[in-house]
Amino acid sequence: MADILTQITTTLLARKQADANSSYVARLYAKGLDAILKKIGEEATETILAAKEGDKAHLVYEVADLWFHSMVLLAQQGLSADDVLRELTRRHGVSGLTEKAQRQAKEI
Repeated sequence: MADILTQITTTLLARKQADANSSYVARLYAKGLDAILKKIGEEATETILAAKEGDKAHLVYEVADLWFHSMVLLAQQGLSADDVLRELTRRHGVSGLTEKAQRQAKEI
């Protein structure tokens, strides 16, 4: 399944060079960071509402939108889903409380 993330990332990177009139993603890139962040906020809200309504298919649809727009942000920032997957791999098997304490200790 991670292959689809790589394919989407490849497409998102290609859209950086595309004409804003030819692609939704190219249009988001042209509008800049604030527009991308606004879209993520909208998708996060829609995800919350879908979860509250209890329709699992709608929830999956909204989470897909949230992930997609998060990937647009990552690509805009020169990152990819692989960067997030590496971080999740690093955290896997580590207690959330331990991981949080380690992060806080580094901030001091």
